[in-house]
Amino acid sequence: MVTVLILALTLGAGGALAASTGGGSSLKNGSSGPAVVQLQKKLHVTADGAFGPATEKAVRGYQRGHGLTIDGVVGPQTAGALGLSLAVGDTAAARNPHATRSVGTPPILDRIARCESGGNPTAVDPSGTYRGKYQFDRGTWAAMGGSGDPAKASEAEQDRRALKLYQARGTSPWPVCGAR
Repeated sequence: MVTVLILALTLGAGGALAASTGGGSSLKNGSSGPAVVQLQKKLHVTADGAFGPATEKAVRGYQRGHGLTIDGVVGPQTAGALGLSLAVGDTAAARNPHATRSVGTPPILDRIARCESGGNPTAVDPSGTYRGKYQFDRGTWAAMGGSGDPAKASEAEQDRRALKLYQARGTSPWPVCGAR
């Protein structure tokens, strides 16, 4: 049986991400530092801490794929979609109550969540059928013990329900994202 770990994860060193140039509210070409490393890890590009052309291209691709303004700049809208905080001294948990997790999820679930929703716990597909970080339909959500709307549940609850589903059925509930 998989042991469920109780822990609180926030993004970045000390839980805060800030632009290297004075703690601004965006990351863009020319920014550097730990905030850029976290961004690069989210985007699966070389995490060297320097926001250059490759990172900008990845940001634009993410923005395009998630219906965001395509400008290559990580401002509040893009940061929120990525689950990143840009304010100095601001934790992801303080800005977004969904950002704190209570279960350790295996890497495959992290990958599935990124693929399904960009890791966004409030995501809803265009049809309204699939909801939340792992894009549960309401029937599967209820079968895993959830109630109400998965997209309105805390990220911690979504992680717990997804872990339970994964333990019961493997990656089969996510035929596209689980197969990658």
